[in-house]
Amino acid sequence: MMTATQHEQVGEGAHPKRWLALGLLGTAQFMLILDVTVVAIALPQMGLDLNLSREAMTWVVAAYTVTFGSLMLLGGRSADLFGSKPIVYTGLFIFTAGSLLAGLSESGGVLLGGRVAQGLGAALLSPAALSVVVRLFTGDERNRALGIWSALGGGGAAVGVLLGGLITAGPGWPWVFFINIPVGLIVLAGLLWVLPPLPPGAGPRPSLDILGALLVTAATGSAIYALTVAGELGWTSPQTLIAAGAAVVLYLLFGWRQKTAASPLMNLSLLGRRSVGAGVFVILIATALMVAVFFLGTFYFQQFAGHGPLATGLLFLPIALATMTGANLGGRLIARLGARALGAVGMLIAAIGLMVPALWPTTVATTIGISFGAFGIGALFVVAAATALGQIGPAEAGIASGLLSTFHEFGASVGVATVSSIAALSLATDGGTAGFQQAFTAAAIAAVVAAVISTIAIPRQPART
Repeated sequence: MMTATQHEQVGEGAHPKRWLALGLLGTAQFMLILDVTVVAIALPQMGLDLNLSREAMTWVVAAYTVTFGSLMLLGGRSADLFGSKPIVYTGLFIFTAGSLLAGLSESGGVLLGGRVAQGLGAALLSPAALSVVVRLFTGDERNRALGIWSALGGGGAAVGVLLGGLITAGPGWPWVFFINIPVGLIVLAGLLWVLPPLPPGAGPRPSLDILGALLVTAATGSAIYALTVAGELGWTSPQTLIAAGAAVVLYLLFGWRQKTAASPLMNLSLLGRRSVGAGVFVILIATALMVAVFFLGTFYFQQFAGHGPLATGLLFLPIALATMTGANLGGRLIARLGARALGAVGMLIAAIGLMVPALWPTTVATTIGISFGAFGIGALFVVAAATALGQIGPAEAGIASGLLSTFHEFGASVGVATVSSIAALSLATDGGTAGFQQAFTAAAIAAVVAAVISTIAIPRQPART
């Protein structure tokens, strides 16, 4: 529990600059999520200018997402042990420096180095920033804050498509990285001014479980890599199977380490709590559905419908707005409806929206359908965060945020690997729309199944502190 001093600083939403702090932290999170898709749109031009192979261009995206996803538990635990503020500052500085390196790169190796640095900074920043939000707000205010947080993060991927098209068509691909520098510095300066003291938990500070951190980082990296190559090479390819097998072995070793370490990286019982388990399930499904919308929509608009990058970006603008609106509204409704009901409704809305392009594969129907589905998906991000973090104390806020963020990246990888496999026929140059329709149908069915599971898994009462 909080001490009296901490309660005065952050309890009951008392800190006067808490909403400004949320805006700055949300901007940072928006930048981290946006950096996946804004770079993806600029990849063709990067490949031409730097003479990158197809594999190298794939790793320009994967180097960031694998590093980001695999290190977030370490980032979250570090926030618990050393305080969330210094970890936020460190992560933001490393991400900004990595952006500068990537923008200045004149070779594929330097570009990949910059992307790895960006991923490291993001892995420190994202869970620590969410930990700050959890500690700054309580009760219904926390739900509204998580709604804003989810709106910015959920809309980042779709906005990245538009911004990537504008930047690539304008000043050129290096500016997809350079734009992060002034934003990062402004956010850093603002946070130095507005954040209150957020010391780690009282009592002696345990040591960081380095071996556990290495094991879970390697395990998560292997799992995300396996899901990444599965979408390209197939689920039964040797690379996929070896990486997946390595992930299983490493996770087992991590579990053994956590049971025997004097100061484990995380208490494994955390994942066994009903609220946390339900929250990470919802975030995994929500992210998989959102990435399916982005992936399938981008390829459909450009490859089949014949729209350019800029037009595709404009078509994604209503999708981004729908995601943000759904998340913001979800943050206001969750206390009234409860996480269980809102989660089920969000899944069903997503399913209905995804069935529209499955039945009517036209530009107008696809845009309307996935925008409607994105509205429901936006609410799911709030359900996930409120459910998983609603009953977490300050001493566990970092590791719980890291766990939620890790499953966010798992969901993205699962979504891409699954729909790219199903839509393989349409991803060929002259494959028609059959593969796209099958992939949208599969995503809609998954949303319906997840709605049923959510009504069982999510606790009946909304999560409160």
